[in-house]
Amino acid sequence: TTKERFYNDILVLDGEARLKAVYDKVHLVPFGEYLPLQKWLERLGFEQLTRLRGGFTPGQRRTSLEAGSAPPFSPLICYEIIFPGAVTGPGQRPGWIVNVTNDGWFGKTAGPYQHLHFARVRAVEEGLPVIRSANTGISAVIDPFGRITGQLGLDLAGVIDSGLPEALSPTFYASYGDTPLLLLIVGLGLFLIFRYHRHQLLVHTLKS
Repeated sequence: TTKERFYNDILVLDGEARLKAVYDKVHLVPFGEYLPLQKWLERLGFEQLTRLRGGFTPGQRRTSLEAGSAPPFSPLICYEIIFPGAVTGPGQRPGWIVNVTNDGWFGKTAGPYQHLHFARVRAVEEGLPVIRSANTGISAVIDPFGRITGQLGLDLAGVIDSGLPEALSPTFYASYGDTPLLLLIVGLGLFLIFRYHRHQLLVHTLKS
């Protein structure tokens, strides 16, 4: 028999409720949407918070979606917004980022504010506006400089009436990611190794 698969999705519907596009969440929440070592832990009686046996299936890759006449957008579900360098897919650069999240389980703690802050940082890194919809707050419109131009606070119902901020040209980080930092770390490591061996050679020469 074919195993049933369940996905955490963002759906794009047109004005007549016809399905136009689907995004399957790529980064699932451990213990929330799947169990690490699931096969063995389920035998011991453990289950994820969703109480869905077998857990959700992760999406294959990140992709941009289109919705009407708006520019293509990069869809992110819940905590996918916290991963630097992993909020847009390969190929065409999106014009904005959509972050849909359920922060209700945080309650009235620092969690929703921290989650919002991550969204602001991603906007600056990518030079893209972020539209964030949180069912219990904090929903926000964030421009590519990380500034909040519209917001609904915790436990408030309402609508944010705002235009879509214009995206910037690709930032240095959007173009190169963490590669320059990794090269710098490798270069520094090689330099320290060279200095160490040179020092050891000098000590050996003086002793001789």
